[in-house]
Amino acid sequence: MTPDRVWLSAYPEGVPSDIDFTQYSSLVGLMEESFARYADRTAYSFMGKNVSYAQTDSQSQALAAYLQSLGLAKGDRVAIMMPNVPQYPVAVAAILRAGFVVVNVNPLYTARELEHQLKDSGARAIVIIENFASTLEKCMAQTPVQHVVLASMGDRLGLIKGAIVNHVVRKVKKLVPEFALPQAVSFNQALSQGSKLPWRKPDIGPDDIAVLQYTGGTTGVSKGAVLLHRNVIANVLQSEAWNEPVMKRVPANEQPTSVCALPLYHIFAFTVNMMLGMRTGGKTILIPNPRDLPAVLKELSKHTFHSFPAVNTLFNGLANHPDFHKVNWSSLKVSVGGGMAVTPSVAKLWLEKTGCPICEGYGLSETSPSASCNPTTSPEFTGTIGVPIPGTWMKLLDDEGQDVTEPGKTGEIAIKGPQVMAGYWQRPDETAKVMTTDGYFKSGDVGIVDARGYFKIVDRKKDMILVSGFNVYPNEVEEVASACPGVMECAAIGVPDEKTGEAVKLVVVRKDPQLTEAQILAYCRANMTAYKQPRVIEFRDELPKTPVGKILRRELRSPSS
Repeated sequence: MTPDRVWLSAYPEGVPSDIDFTQYSSLVGLMEESFARYADRTAYSFMGKNVSYAQTDSQSQALAAYLQSLGLAKGDRVAIMMPNVPQYPVAVAAILRAGFVVVNVNPLYTARELEHQLKDSGARAIVIIENFASTLEKCMAQTPVQHVVLASMGDRLGLIKGAIVNHVVRKVKKLVPEFALPQAVSFNQALSQGSKLPWRKPDIGPDDIAVLQYTGGTTGVSKGAVLLHRNVIANVLQSEAWNEPVMKRVPANEQPTSVCALPLYHIFAFTVNMMLGMRTGGKTILIPNPRDLPAVLKELSKHTFHSFPAVNTLFNGLANHPDFHKVNWSSLKVSVGGGMAVTPSVAKLWLEKTGCPICEGYGLSETSPSASCNPTTSPEFTGTIGVPIPGTWMKLLDDEGQDVTEPGKTGEIAIKGPQVMAGYWQRPDETAKVMTTDGYFKSGDVGIVDARGYFKIVDRKKDMILVSGFNVYPNEVEEVASACPGVMECAAIGVPDEKTGEAVKLVVVRKDPQLTEAQILAYCRANMTAYKQPRVIEFRDELPKTPVGKILRRELRSPSS
């Protein structure tokens, strides 16, 4: 336990200890202020096309009017299933301006995963890019979704360029599997119709729900973290204040610019790229596929940029790429590492190559996401997750839920602040497991804290596996894999992986002795998105268990087992 906010002494000059989060009653207020103030500025840059704040304003208002015309009620959920394309921020702004709730969906989900999320959230409409429409087609009949807005990669790139891009995506790269969604309305058609319809500005307050951000939380089944308008507003303003000491060094004649290579459906990019960029009148460079490193570097070589939030695997991949030197990194003011642990070797290489240290932070879907961060003025990588950001309290709890007061002793990291979720969507039982009576959220991560208030994660209380910054829950992997014909039982654990931090290992007891590794992998491929799929399969005669029959994953992880 640290004395009262001892970490405040680590704050750079000018960073306040607390922030007034009541200056906006909703995210709509924050966005509309920026639409008016920065109308002529570029909001998003995508494949050589710039979209202004004024365009984002008019397009999102038209889409909001269209969505309202479908007969949805205030508070209804609308899903978004797209990569980083300009339609994403337009859809987010439209859903919120219409008085609805954003449900962020991973576009790489299988039909099984998508069906669960659409049913659980009760989403009545979805904005989806055609590349993943075949997935929706497979499960839509089992979900409450009645309305589909169908986007394509070239929608907002103009007539000629858009047609060329769509042709390449559909015919050359064959990235759009065949589908039939006869009721779907195209994105451009929805905008066109909406521009002729009245838009009714809803009455939205700070306690209305803005986003359902799906996560496994501390257990396996995917749950929606309920993020209110005030939660996301708070985190945007906290992040702005935290970055201010270095962002104020951006020359007055340059528009603050951030690289958005992390997916917008992930809360890190949603808040720290899109919403923070909106608040500061910044330009956001949208990267649709961060795995295509040559394309990422080619795009970045065309821009001057100042902020780069990323995960360890992306920093590592870029820094080791032969084209890295083709990008001008000299304007970079802050490299924020989150989503997974940043390794010292990657941090050292990044600093050598860019001159900008990786500033590691920490957060979760349940905290909108940022909870702590290293000071952006730190000259080097610290190997910690930094200190709680303005208005945030963190402490360590023991297994009985009592404060850990002994210096150097480990405990579960607990977080309190205006960015902490309202709870899990329609899961009061699960909410009760993670919230303390005095308002702290129990993260499931085990850490230590030093005398200065710097926290460091040393272990994970939950069995979650962290693959390239994405949570993978063993229960879900096991549930899918155990349904594979020939599997008697199985257990999933995380193993170290040079590229992704951790990878999924599946330990299997066979019912059918002829069952092969290839059959299991093929089954998992058909039923789980790529990052959840096992990379390693091990066959055993039995699994270690407790006297009551619970599988001991910890024993499977220990080298001697």
